[in-house]
Amino acid sequence: MEQIVQEIVAKYNYWVYVILMMIGFYAMIGKRNLVKKLLGMNIFQTAIILFFVSTGVKKGGRIPIVDKYSGLAGTIDPNTIDNPLPHVLMLTAIVVGVSVTGVALAVLQRIYREYGTLEENEILEKVRR
Repeated sequence: MEQIVQEIVAKYNYWVYVILMMIGFYAMIGKRNLVKKLLGMNIFQTAIILFFVSTGVKKGGRIPIVDKYSGLAGTIDPNTIDNPLPHVLMLTAIVVGVSVTGVALAVLQRIYREYGTLEENEILEKVRR
């Protein structure tokens, strides 16, 4: 039992990501206001980005820059170098997320002008008429 507790404590950052994901998921599913749904989507996305960035880091890892001396000598140990791929991919995800948020806010603004509300139930009621 003690070993399980130590594992949970050792990987507390993953638990934080799961909690953030559940908060975002609840906001997307449970709320009726479209702005709150958008904020939930952003929280969910942030949790995923933090998760992927944390998977690319190792304890005692170094940055993946090879100088001309160690690269030529062949003394690079891949176990001591952090993987840069998750970080690069998450930079792209951040840019896409900001773009999607901007477009979604523009769409929400147009919906508000058209229907006078951002509450999902009221919009659906007005569409059915």
